[in-house]
Amino acid sequence: MYCTNKFALPYLALFVFLLDLNTSHSTFSWQGIPGKKCGVIIFTAEELSNCRDIATMQLCANKLDKKDFFGKSDPFLVFYRSNEDGTFTICHKTEVIKNTLNPVWQSFTIPVRALCNGDYDRTVKVDVFDWDRDGSHDFIGEFTTSYRELSRGQNQFNVYEVLNPKKKGKKKKYVNSGTVSNPSQPTSLHYMSPYQMNSYAMALRAVGEIIQDYDSDKLFPAYGFGAKLPPDGKISHAFPLGGDAENPNCLGIEGVLEAYFQSLRTVQLYGPTNFAPVINKVANCAAEITDGSQYFVLLMITDGVISDMVQTKEAVVNAAALPLSIIIVGVGPAEFDAMEELDGDEVRVSSRGRLAERDIVQFVPFRDYIDRSGNHVLSMARLAKDVLAEIPDQLLSFMKKRHVKGRAFVPDPPTSILLLVIY
Repeated sequence: MYCTNKFALPYLALFVFLLDLNTSHSTFSWQGIPGKKCGVIIFTAEELSNCRDIATMQLCANKLDKKDFFGKSDPFLVFYRSNEDGTFTICHKTEVIKNTLNPVWQSFTIPVRALCNGDYDRTVKVDVFDWDRDGSHDFIGEFTTSYRELSRGQNQFNVYEVLNPKKKGKKKKYVNSGTVSNPSQPTSLHYMSPYQMNSYAMALRAVGEIIQDYDSDKLFPAYGFGAKLPPDGKISHAFPLGGDAENPNCLGIEGVLEAYFQSLRTVQLYGPTNFAPVINKVANCAAEITDGSQYFVLLMITDGVISDMVQTKEAVVNAAALPLSIIIVGVGPAEFDAMEELDGDEVRVSSRGRLAERDIVQFVPFRDYIDRSGNHVLSMARLAKDVLAEIPDQLLSFMKKRHVKGRAFVPDPPTSILLLVIY
């Protein structure tokens, strides 16, 4: 399966109506003739991102399976956007190309918000069908991708393997139902080059080395989320990078980096990008400390997209009452509007009418501190200053609100650093 990304332009959206719900699911029962069931309609709501890009793509296929008895196949494509709950929703269908195993579909334009709600790494599933007049279209195969993969370089070809899971399970020699490819994806922010560190690793080392001295034992619980875990492919939004659920600790920043690189070899990156589960996980740890003896700092490294903004705001508002600060480091070229909103410097974060009792989020765009090649930090001193800029005031504000008195001597720094790498 080939895809050529031609261009992406600003997109102006026109809405017929806006559904704003506190919960993601609402059920409406229809009233009709007494004694007869009219059915149930379930509305699923997801907060729209402010992404205004559109994408124009053209796709073709090679050597698809033959499905018609007296001909070849009449293939068409169906695109599905992944939802926050793991389900998929149809967002585009191509036209049918008659009687061919090597179709070339017309180019089409789709809002990026419709394709992935602005989350460039959210999974996009594509099914390939053979059209039948009676509507019982034959399934040929499927593949998954993301907008980031689809858009890697204008006029570049992406090649995808079209697989039929049923055939794969029944036939030992089954390879695929279309063109085979295994691209290395060097444009990914997680790409492991033998020559240089990727963006996540650079940010983790640079920022981690700044804050690690505030932790006495240098044991850092490190988590990732947005991945399918072996062996059954279960989707997780809060898994230990080292793979040990009982002991997620890593020794020093180098230990965290080692666990991060190991996880990239064992898990499959998978959207959507949900922040709330891990914030709540760390908040639960912070809630156990009531005497002011420890203060937690959660370091989050992200490419700029949040799929569960409503839930994340609620998690931040709840965490503001706990001994916890959150440092968000943005990597890559994306817009960080959602991060700026969580930072709360201009407008305090709120959820369901509740204001966060204090500002606990500090956002730092990592690209502002590296050279044009993206390989070197220009000023560690300036990065350190900005990363730690709000932590002292945030710590003091918590202690004052809880009437925690200062101590004449503290043997160990009363701070725990929890590190999180976001996929």
